[in-house]
Amino acid sequence: MFKKILIANRGEIACRVAATARRMAIKTVAVYSDADAGAKHVAACDESVHIGGSAPRDSYLRWQRIIEAAHATGAEAIHPGYGFLSENEEFAQACADAGLVFIGPPASAIKAMGLKAESKQLMEKAGVPLVPGYHGSDQDPALLQREADRIGYPVLIKASAGGGGKGMRAVDKPADFLAALDSCKREAINSFGSDAVLVEKYAQRPRHVEIQVFGDMHGNYVYLFERDCSVQRRHQKVLEEAPAPGMTETLRQQMGEAAVAAARAVNYVGAGTVEFIVEQLDGRTAGSGGSVGASAAHEVASVGARFFFMEMNTRLQVEHPVTEAITGLDLVEWQLRVAAGQPLPLKQAQLRIHGHAIEARICAENPDKQFLPATGTLQVYGQPLASHFERSDHGVRIDDGVREGDTISPHYDSMVAKLIVHGDTREQALARLDQALSEFHIVGLQTNVQFLRHVVQSASFAKADLDTALIAREEAVLFKQEKLGLQVAAAAAVALTLSDQKNGECADPFSRTDGWRSHGPSQRRFEFEFHAERSPAQLVCLHDGSMRLDIAGASLPLAFEANGSALSLTVGGEHQSLRAYRHGEDVHVFSPRGATQITAIDLLAHAGVAQHEAGRLTAPMPGKIVSFQVKAGDKVSRGQALAVMEAMKMEHTIAAPADGVIDELLYAPGDQVPEGSELLTMVV
Repeated sequence: MFKKILIANRGEIACRVAATARRMAIKTVAVYSDADAGAKHVAACDESVHIGGSAPRDSYLRWQRIIEAAHATGAEAIHPGYGFLSENEEFAQACADAGLVFIGPPASAIKAMGLKAESKQLMEKAGVPLVPGYHGSDQDPALLQREADRIGYPVLIKASAGGGGKGMRAVDKPADFLAALDSCKREAINSFGSDAVLVEKYAQRPRHVEIQVFGDMHGNYVYLFERDCSVQRRHQKVLEEAPAPGMTETLRQQMGEAAVAAARAVNYVGAGTVEFIVEQLDGRTAGSGGSVGASAAHEVASVGARFFFMEMNTRLQVEHPVTEAITGLDLVEWQLRVAAGQPLPLKQAQLRIHGHAIEARICAENPDKQFLPATGTLQVYGQPLASHFERSDHGVRIDDGVREGDTISPHYDSMVAKLIVHGDTREQALARLDQALSEFHIVGLQTNVQFLRHVVQSASFAKADLDTALIAREEAVLFKQEKLGLQVAAAAAVALTLSDQKNGECADPFSRTDGWRSHGPSQRRFEFEFHAERSPAQLVCLHDGSMRLDIAGASLPLAFEANGSALSLTVGGEHQSLRAYRHGEDVHVFSPRGATQITAIDLLAHAGVAQHEAGRLTAPMPGKIVSFQVKAGDKVSRGQALAVMEAMKMEHTIAAPADGVIDELLYAPGDQVPEGSELLTMVV
């Protein structure tokens, strides 16, 4: 076994590998960029080496520096994690040439499976069913357009060298194809160093089911069952679960054997995932325009389901903890043992499924604004009771690479943490997941925690009516949901304000700021902003010690007890157990019912501050200007694309808020811009 390994990655996967290595008495070396100098993964390892600037191309993608760091620290092997260099055959080969063990498949397997087009050609020769599409090397845009027209819309453009939803666009009609192609190619070249794409028929009601496979150097292969990853946004996974709901033993065996056959075809070694598109397991067919063609289908008559090879990820997957939860195994330990030349610890017949597991990806983003990535500091990072990086007795596990006070920057992926739950049944796992999400309190930036709760509570997810369009289908109950309301939010803000002031007040009553009077009931004015609407309020404190909150035309009796952030609140006769945190003027309120945010406006502090002029077009996050679609003097319509920005490895379009005329472009393509910067001006 290795004495020391270098982890060529960052964040939660680096912490995850370090935790397993520590348990196996293996020393670890972290690498870090300028932005990660104080990161959790650096502290989790025994040694650390600085490798460059904050941008991935200046640090985590510089494999020469990583190999130098391994030699300098005496590491014998390199674990690539996932993302960055994990599926880079040049890096894997360079490790071998440098006398280092690459903890993953051989470079030849990465090359064979890493390019989607070539891998599909290989699978076609092996008889594995494929989705109809174009997987050729000719990348002429006109040819790709013709192929898309031949396949029939909707089609999916996918970066051939990519993964993780980057460089991927669904196209519904011919007129949109070339613009989507340009965007895919830009995103692909920035993320993977290649702009080659493939075009496939886009099935509109598919399940996304993947099989975890493992191979060793002795020719042994197993599959560790399946994961359903159908719940996605922007072609990126949101929730993953194992086993797949509705899966039959017959279909499981068929898909598992197909996945192992795919691994054998390239002499695969280590952990890998073979991803399939699966038509509805209950026999329903794809929706209108979503048929993927019966001629290429692999029919499983006993359950009426068909599956098609999509791609193989030649690395450990983000969602691997759900497989660990249902098998009781440590897949990172398996990786290390296989890379050291040991045989697989178990045979296929020895593997069993125990219970049900679900993983939720907690990301810094705003779901109500098309999942716009967010940046900021984790002012509060409150977690549910859970174990970290391993299965827990109470069924809740958290994998993360951050701590309270850390900053989520625009340089890397927006994922903050992974929440994994396990139960005897899917129903038990669902209940545990919702409870754990309700106890995840993050203040300082936008996250998708409440959105995840809405998904988990939705009718489709609860009854396992799954497909990759679930989020769009359940849009009415997933977005812009307010579970607490103005009255509860305002009452919590008032209670937190009074509690904070009481704790900080001196004995002198004439120095108090809570509206105290020597006689008569005291009254205190508040001004709140809730979902972009102003609401004045008045708190009345009576002689008998009782309080009343007057807001939005209602007069509500108010009582509370406070202990730090914990509030026991009764407003209008309704009791609530809450947690409330202040961040500037914003008060963040969390409860078992849901969470919300309200702004308690200090009127004196804002006196004389001018309103922002209307129609400003500003950067919604720090990032780089990719392109402008307009020039000065152009007439534009409301909703028209004006500019494209890149941040957190994804492209985002800035659209016109109204009809008008472009006045001036304030930046040029390639410029880095901070959040809130005005990008261009227009006259409306």
